[in-house]
Amino acid sequence: MSSRGSTFAALGAASALLMATACAAATSSDTPSSPGSAVPAAATTTDPDVGAPPGAEILGRAAVGEPFKLTIDSSDEARPDEFEITVEDVTCGEPLDPEVVAHAAKSVGEPTPTPTPEAGKQYCVVALEVLNVGKSEANWSAGDVMTLNVADTAYSQSLADADHAYDYSQYWYSKGKAGPSFGLNPGSKGPDHGVFQIPADEEPTTVWVASGTSFEGFDGPEPGHLVQLDPAG
Repeated sequence: MSSRGSTFAALGAASALLMATACAAATSSDTPSSPGSAVPAAATTTDPDVGAPPGAEILGRAAVGEPFKLTIDSSDEARPDEFEITVEDVTCGEPLDPEVVAHAAKSVGEPTPTPTPEAGKQYCVVALEVLNVGKSEANWSAGDVMTLNVADTAYSQSLADADHAYDYSQYWYSKGKAGPSFGLNPGSKGPDHGVFQIPADEEPTTVWVASGTSFEGFDGPEPGHLVQLDPAG
């Protein structure tokens, strides 16, 4: 074969190789990713604000066991109510503490029905430790300003749930551990509990604690703190 013929043959082979590579690349891009393929980061990114009321300012983010400071305006501007709040534990899918239920029954002097959640729901009990870091005695109650959230759905305490939370505070008071609803002096701490009902097949993801005496103020939702829960916890 002549040198010219050899050159054309080489160019033809190279051209065929390039076309085959291009076709293979196009085929690969049109093929759906296998289960083990990497997923773009944007597709797995979650919104860190999920759980906060729409439009509410997030003053801070914490985890279970991590304290955060809550400042609540009072009539004495020089001495606002200040607390250090720690979400210690969130327990779901179990009956309410039998010792708490028994104490509540004893306090009314007659047997009471065993508390049961609404159909299709489960109890979740949020246990907190509250420390007064302000300059005067102050009261605080988790049930007034806290929601337990499943993604962007917020669950507040019902009237029945609030009664159960009250039973917890009375039980711990009888054990010599007065909670913030009884009033805490500066430097004193005590337990508090929130009782919620969420769907039985769901797991809570966050706790929202508003920095006020209610969820809403004159200008919209009160600012607050968002506590991230460990799904495996």
